[in-house]
Amino acid sequence: MTAARTGLLAGKQVRRLGLGTMRLTGPGIWGPPASEADAVQLLRKAVELGVQHIDTADAYGPNVAEELIRKALFPYADDLIIATKGGFTRQGPGKWTPCGVPAYLRQCVEMSLRQLNVEAIDLYYLHRVDPNVPLADQVGELEKMRQEGKIKCLGLSKVDILQLTQAITIAPIVAVQNQFSILDYQSEDVIRWCEQNEIAFIPYAPLSAGRYFSSGEVRNQSASAAHALKWLLNYSTVMFPIPGTSRVEHLEENLRSDIEG
Repeated sequence: MTAARTGLLAGKQVRRLGLGTMRLTGPGIWGPPASEADAVQLLRKAVELGVQHIDTADAYGPNVAEELIRKALFPYADDLIIATKGGFTRQGPGKWTPCGVPAYLRQCVEMSLRQLNVEAIDLYYLHRVDPNVPLADQVGELEKMRQEGKIKCLGLSKVDILQLTQAITIAPIVAVQNQFSILDYQSEDVIRWCEQNEIAFIPYAPLSAGRYFSSGEVRNQSASAAHALKWLLNYSTVMFPIPGTSRVEHLEENLRSDIEG
């Protein structure tokens, strides 16, 4: 059976297969890409090919991916969802430290509004729960900004069911972004919870951060990527994969995953 190509995300019916932008930055998710022109071309090509959900974060670069999205796609199409995240500090390539201090989260949102040049962010995630700050304070501050009109919809990233059940008593959560793939089932219980609560699940590293291609099961990389993405789309109707790439040919291959039988 072929999975539905579209689903409800952040209040819009969109194509379930989206695009992640982490790989549009420099090595270690730090600094600009080797070619800004190529990154801009890829983003425009993605929208041309029907992508309606682009996932990013202020920590990608930092600030590089959001700026590339603005340069490539502003003014944005009405049917395009741009999801971003905040709650990390960056100290260098490959270095990430969660920071959920409410004042810092507010600063993150304000910066993303400017970087993306929007009045309200379509979908905003707490990028990582800071273990040193009460979850209620972190989600509560984001909910304040949602009520202020700076954020349209809220999501959480890398969370468990206990954290989710607490968060939904504080704010309406419409999306969860956890690691999940054909090689990584660790969030299976969270997906079932999302299904029961009609919440979108966005699997980060949907191609297992490249591990799938070296797993011994793969003979053709483009075919295997399509297989892994089709598997995700068929796994659950609340699944919205966001495969990332810096190459247009890989983008085109990935986006055939929900078309070809």
